[in-house]
Formats: sequence, structure tokens, C-alpha cells
Amino acid sequence: MRLVLVLLWFLRWLPPRCVVAMGRGLGALLFHWGRRRVTLINLRLCFPLLTEPERERIGRGVFQNLARATLELGRVWYSPVTSALANITLVDKHHFEVWRGEKPVIVLAPHFVGLDMGGARLSQEYPEIFSMYSAQKNKVFDQALRNARKRFNNATLVTRQQGLRPVLKALKEKRPFYYLPDMDFGAKDAVFVDFFGVRTATVTAMSRLAKITGAKVIPLVTRQTTDGYEARFYPAWDDFPTDDALADARRLNAFLEERILEMPDQYFWVHKRFKTRPPGEASFY
Repeated sequence: MRLVLVLLWFLRWLPPRCVVAMGRGLGALLFHWGRRRVTLINLRLCFPLLTEPERERIGRGVFQNLARATLELGRVWYSPVTSALANITLVDKHHFEVWRGEKPVIVLAPHFVGLDMGGARLSQEYPEIFSMYSAQKNKVFDQALRNARKRFNNATLVTRQQGLRPVLKALKEKRPFYYLPDMDFGAKDAVFVDFFGVRTATVTAMSRLAKITGAKVIPLVTRQTTDGYEARFYPAWDDFPTDDALADARRLNAFLEERILEMPDQYFWVHKRFKTRPPGEASFY
């Protein structure tokens, strides 16, 4: 892991176009190892009408885009702040700023490949923001990750192991919460609702947090572009949350579906999104 971090440190010196090319080449190679099988299973479940070559083309793109984003972390983590964030833009900030400081805000940030780029840019511009992350088993990488995410205005990080109590406290102080709820965290605190027609374990924490704190949910989706990243805010969700946890979870998944269809090769399909199954249902993996 130390060698990987050293590599990222050196990559910050290369021209961005070289890092992009390296990432795409590396991703094309990695498509034949790692989580290719998981990725293709996910794509088959979500896009059954596509042909196998079409799904493989999307899968290869996922690995290329993800590898590029990973290598570009070298610039974001280690370059001077002005150059680290130079090719990351925030779009439609008015959707966020109209509620900033007025009400608690949950910034819904789905797992697209540019997630860390959008988060870095957001924390630099709005220092009061905080986020939650999963502590890494590798202590060296965990510390590097924490340092990287805190380098822009010393952003506050809450680990999943700490639970929701510090999140509630910060939200009640009207600090925006950069939240990533679109992964399989197990059956606890989750409901099964459709995601591309597949019954999927979907966490209910976002609607519960919004109900307790009165927070507005404002999505922020980061797109990888030819020469950088664009993090776009969407309008705050009206009539959310409701008294129906299933309806709230389905609204989350419906929003994800719409954004994924816009750029299917930029979603984090390498994750076992359908690992948790309803009782009695066999694993897809």
C-alpha cells in the first residue's frame, strides 16, 4: 500500500492528459481481473435487454473510468490546493446555497467514479461540510485517506463505526452532510425496494435523518468529463421524507436510475450491490 501511495505522489507531476491515458490503459487491463465478474453480473441484472457485448463495453468503461479517477487522486491528494482542484467545477450551486445555513442539508452523493473529486471541491468551498466514511482495514491507507479528505479546510469525518449520533448533532447545528447511501450495508436498517427491477437492500437512514432534523435532501452528482470533473447540484427534494419508508427508499433508487442511465459506465458497478437478498433468495454472486 505504501508503494501505491508513493505512485500517487509521483503522478501529481505528470500532465493531466498523461494520467488520463494511463488510467484508461490500466483500466482496460484490470477489466480482465478483479471484479469483472461482479460488474458483469450487476449489469446483467440491471440491463437484461442489452446484449452481452454491450454490457461488456459498459463494464470495460467502468474499469477505465475508475482507474483514471484513482490515478487522478494523486493530484487531488498531493498537489497544491489551487492546482489540485483546478479541473473540478461545481455547477448549479444556487440549489444548495438557498438552503445553506437556513436548514440542515443532506447532500446526496451517489457512488459515481468522480465521487471523491466532487467531495474535495465541495469541502474546499464550503468548509462547514462533514461526511461519513468506512474505516479501512489497512491502517496506512486509512490514515492517507483521512489526511486527503481533511486537507481542504480540515473537513470533519465521521466513521460508520461511530453511528448516527454525531451526524444528528452536526445536522442540528445546520452543517451540511455529504452522504453516500447507495451501497449494500446489509439488512439492518434497510428495506427491499426495486433498483432497475431488482429487489435491493436500500438503507432508510437518509429519510430518518431528514425526518428527525428537518433536513433538505439536495443531490450532488459528479461526472467525469474529458478534461476534468463536473459536480452538479440538483433541486432540493420536495415532499421528502414521507411516512412511508418504502416510498422514500424507492425515490432514492429512482433518482439513481435516472442518473445512471445518463452515464452507465461511470457508476460503481464493481460493488456487490445485490449481495443482501430477501430471506430464502439465493445469492447472485
